[in-house]
Amino acid sequence: QLQLVESGGGLVQPGGSLRLSCAASGFTLDDKTVGWFRQAPGEEREGISSIDLRDDSIYYRDSVKGRFTISRDNAKNTVYLEMNSLKPEDTADYYCYAAIPGNVDWGQGTQVTVSS
Repeated sequence: QLQLVESGGGLVQPGGSLRLSCAASGFTLDDKTVGWFRQAPGEEREGISSIDLRDDSIYYRDSVKGRFTISRDNAKNTVYLEMNSLKPEDTADYYCYAAIPGNVDWGQGTQVTVSS
């Protein structure tokens, strides 16, 4: 069974940090583009970071540059999103994905709430 499982979300105060994990089972991540989207209540889903399978180039959405760091551990078949200096506007459900041309697999999401 192909599955992506996110973890690490939760409630954090503004300025705090969280580390999201996305573990794959049933397939490997090292030959796929991997990344993270998020969706805030009432908003559209937006891409925030990715690692391209072709050249390992990394993309960050402007609003998270300098605060978020994406990484992958192929030995653990896991992708991470380190989030620092969190802001209330980072509150959203965060989804990881793994993609090859013509197919995208999604995780079920993990909730991040930034509030005092």
